[in-house]
Amino acid sequence: MGASDYVTLSRQSGLLSEMRIVANNIANAATTGYRQEGLVFSEFVRAAEGQPSISMTRAQVRNTSMAQGAMNQTNGPYDVAIEGDGFFMVETPDGERLTRAGSFTPNADGDLVTMDGYRVLDAGGAPVFVPGGTTDIKIARDGTISTGGRVLGQIGLYQPLDPTGLVREDGVMFRAEAGADPVTEPSMLQGFLEGSNVDPILQVARMVDIQRGYELGQSFLEAEDQRIRNAVKTLIR
Repeated sequence: MGASDYVTLSRQSGLLSEMRIVANNIANAATTGYRQEGLVFSEFVRAAEGQPSISMTRAQVRNTSMAQGAMNQTNGPYDVAIEGDGFFMVETPDGERLTRAGSFTPNADGDLVTMDGYRVLDAGGAPVFVPGGTTDIKIARDGTISTGGRVLGQIGLYQPLDPTGLVREDGVMFRAEAGADPVTEPSMLQGFLEGSNVDPILQVARMVDIQRGYELGQSFLEAEDQRIRNAVKTLIR
């Protein structure tokens, strides 16, 4: 296999990885709190003394878009959307995780939980408690929960110390490897949910570009394979 084949294969591998990511973005275009993902390509150059250098691509770094998603009004008393920066912190069996999906509800124990049953945490890292039978819930912009003028608790917002180091664990859940600190001036909206920040039209257009690029690389590899086969047949005659 020649150097040109290795270069093309490295590009094909990166395009295939990006295609999977773009397809996942499109599939989650309507998922509440979903953050669009992208792939960062880098160049790997192999150089040897007296030999021409070979430039290959690597696509191993994923980046997450922090753009604001559309605000969808639900009027749900426990639906909360984040305006600006920050994430909700939830408690999972694997540890604390960050999410922008703010569809919450009290469980049988009075803890405010996500649709998956994970407890929502306040700015101090403690579960948010809502007494059973509570009505007329009000959630202020800073996340303070109250009823009848009595404060019950406050939903916390957290900002990862290293936003580029977020590790996606599922569609809307992230692990902050470097940790996260409470947001000093949180801004939330009760009765709203933040939609996905995916632009489906741009993602479909990108998918077409990737497919064309992949097909071009595949055509080159097939042509190169046929050239080598013809050369071998000529030599063994």
